[in-house]
Amino acid sequence: MSNKLIVIGLDCAVPDLVFNKFINDLPNLRYLIDHGISAPMRSSDPPITIPAWLIMCTGVDAGFLGLYGFRHRLNNSYTDIWIANTQKVKMQKVWDILGDFGLKSCLIGIPPSYPIKRNEGWTISCFITPDTTKQYTHPKELKQEIEALVGEYMFDVEFRTDLKDKLIKGLFEMTKRRHKVIKYLLKEKPWDFFMFVEIGLDRVQHAFWKFFDEKHIRHKPGKYSKVIPDYYRLLDKQIGEILDLIDDDTKVLVVSDHGGKAMSGCFCINEWLIKEGYLVLRNYPQKMTRLEECDIDWSKTKAWGWGGYYARIFFNVKGREPQGIIDPENLEQEKMELIEKIMQIKDPNGRIMKNKVYEPKDLYKIVKGDPPDLMVYFDDLYWRSAGTIGHNKLFLEENDTGPDDLVHDYYGIFILYDPKIKKKIRLDNVSIFDISPTILNIFDLDVPGYMKGNIIGYGKNNGQV
Repeated sequence: MSNKLIVIGLDCAVPDLVFNKFINDLPNLRYLIDHGISAPMRSSDPPITIPAWLIMCTGVDAGFLGLYGFRHRLNNSYTDIWIANTQKVKMQKVWDILGDFGLKSCLIGIPPSYPIKRNEGWTISCFITPDTTKQYTHPKELKQEIEALVGEYMFDVEFRTDLKDKLIKGLFEMTKRRHKVIKYLLKEKPWDFFMFVEIGLDRVQHAFWKFFDEKHIRHKPGKYSKVIPDYYRLLDKQIGEILDLIDDDTKVLVVSDHGGKAMSGCFCINEWLIKEGYLVLRNYPQKMTRLEECDIDWSKTKAWGWGGYYARIFFNVKGREPQGIIDPENLEQEKMELIEKIMQIKDPNGRIMKNKVYEPKDLYKIVKGDPPDLMVYFDDLYWRSAGTIGHNKLFLEENDTGPDDLVHDYYGIFILYDPKIKKKIRLDNVSIFDISPTILNIFDLDVPGYMKGNIIGYGKNNGQV
């Protein structure tokens, strides 16, 4: 096979910015769009980094993977959790399938990729890596090559901070180091499939969206208003340098795991559950306190929730939870009653919020792992869920876990460029599930029947699995 593919992963790239507002300042992305297939790409449910990148690279949904976010309940505990990592992922990724056919892959920063796993090729792990003292490459000796090239490798930055100038310096430095490594591997290693994820785009938008977006409810014009456009230009420059290093046998796929939009604020799910009589405390905390540190009377509590880009709600069920009080035969009725109440929640202005409530079985045919009982998107994802208690109110203007201007949105981006065809096609939308079938099709490999998506391309297989 002479086919090669590079996948450029831009975490949280926003379709309206890439395809419209910034297009004239992004000459390299514009070239790919003007000579390839492009579309907004519907993300996963939930539309968050973990599980979205894994869904993209396996072709199955969050229920099949048993991954509903970064953290999960452990053994129906009230407080114990486990964190998503490579050891929790049993499905083959596209590069595993390619490796079965002797094709070599270079993989950089694809979440989750720690602890490091061997593959047919080279791997550098992602932002969940604790630090550079850990083994973060495969093979092990690749770590020495990287550190000889850029010094200490940077996986991530602390983006929920008020130290904006320090953050800008760290973001741009991290990205330049990563792309120096990317270009080194492109030139020095023999590869068929190359994929990297740049997490910096997600971080810069979370940290600086209110400075950039004039429609943000807390818009703050000033010296930081150009940080996001400048960062997109930096990425475009790096993409141009990547394109200069590849040949006409190499197709290019640019994708983002989800989009982003202005955060309205946080809805305090547990404060609301207390108000509605579902969550009972023995003592209300005098300051903001994490749920697991609160004095909860589980013998009287029916339900509690988790914070994040969406709310996960758990019921306290007899025989399942340690001090469960809801009879299993009454669980569905309890769910229906709570859903009805959630759908009537009003925002601070008295408007009924556009909430969406799902049971995992509504979204997934197979539900594995440790799912929540209910999944809630507050006001079409514009409001985050705050799980902390002690606010004495239901709505927060800021994120309870640190400064944050952005929430995730349902649509990321998709651009597929074939240097031998160079034909512009604009599609209304594609799905995150289309990525794995499309990748396998590029390598003329059969698509496994369990994959959910369609093939996107110019050939006869377009739109089919």
